[in-house]
Amino acid sequence: MAIEVVQSLDDTGELIVSRFPTSGEADLKLGAQVIVRESQSAVFFRGGKALDTFGPGRHTLTTANLPLVGGVIKLPFGGKTPFKAEVYFVNHKVFTNIKWGTREPIAFRDTELMLVRLRAFGILSFKVEESQLFVNKIVGTQGHYSSDQINDFLKGIVIGRLTDFLGENLKSVFDLPQYYDEIGAGTKTRLKDDFAKYGLALEDFIINAITPPEEVQKKIDERSGMAAMGDLDQYMKYKAAQAIHDAAKSEGGGGLAGAGMGAGVGMSMGMMMPGMVQNAIQPNPAAAPAAPAASTAAPAEQIACPQCQAGNAAGAKFCSNCGGKMAQAILCAQCQAPVAAGVKFCSNCGAAVSAGPSHCSQCGESLPSGAKFCAHCGTKS
Repeated sequence: MAIEVVQSLDDTGELIVSRFPTSGEADLKLGAQVIVRESQSAVFFRGGKALDTFGPGRHTLTTANLPLVGGVIKLPFGGKTPFKAEVYFVNHKVFTNIKWGTREPIAFRDTELMLVRLRAFGILSFKVEESQLFVNKIVGTQGHYSSDQINDFLKGIVIGRLTDFLGENLKSVFDLPQYYDEIGAGTKTRLKDDFAKYGLALEDFIINAITPPEEVQKKIDERSGMAAMGDLDQYMKYKAAQAIHDAAKSEGGGGLAGAGMGAGVGMSMGMMMPGMVQNAIQPNPAAAPAAPAASTAAPAEQIACPQCQAGNAAGAKFCSNCGGKMAQAILCAQCQAPVAAGVKFCSNCGAAVSAGPSHCSQCGESLPSGAKFCAHCGTKS
């Protein structure tokens, strides 16, 4: 018996293509009704060849909309002769929330971490754009074709294009968060042509995360933790001070064990503290100039050279500047400190200096009272 109404309903929402009948061919006749929903299209096949594609609505089969069928209709049957055909109902709704991800990490050459493995995860959505192309290239003669059957194939295409895009454009995994949108848009552009050749349209492509393996993430966390600490020397001083505080608390309420630990830590920290305090006062010894040592000695008594007037230590026989012979100093009768010739008071104790025998200003020899010339060198006194 010839079928008069042809339609397809899907309660699961997962079917992309539903074939009528699911196997073999159906007996149809001119005048039969074909009902196509808004989200569907119907592709007619007869003898393995696509005859026509119908959009949404109720369609009556005639030789006008199926011109190739007219050749097989025999007039003796009044134009109602049954003919065998197949109808593929194609679902054009958008299939959303298709999760994709890397099964194996992607090897990526990083400018900072050298070679690192990356995992990527995200979602995509697609729909059938060209009914006949999709049926001919993907579905074939299957009675039903669902989204689950094509998801793995599409995910493989996604991972391949994403890997290629990352290798050409990304320098370091540290730049990933700020470039998710750009990476998604660039990869989607490349995927469009891949989807289109199978009659599909890529509606959405979203990257949720691109991350290195867990062990690499731990190393990155350690690196950021060290950067957060700042000056490692100051951090170690802070930790040492905390250790002393904790040890003191443990010693106060932890019995013998706490006391032992507190004593051990205290002894070790006691040896470290002088250096720590010194470093705290002067963090960079190499940069700080050494302070000159304060002199506690009193300045030495200076005697002027009779020739060049240069200062010389009291008691010197010859001038350190010109080599001339120095006049002999007079000793204070009170404190025995050397006193320069002609000085009336001692600079050390303040006692009056008694006049003694005069001396030659040139050679320092004693001069008899009233002598006008030195008997030793002849210098005028």
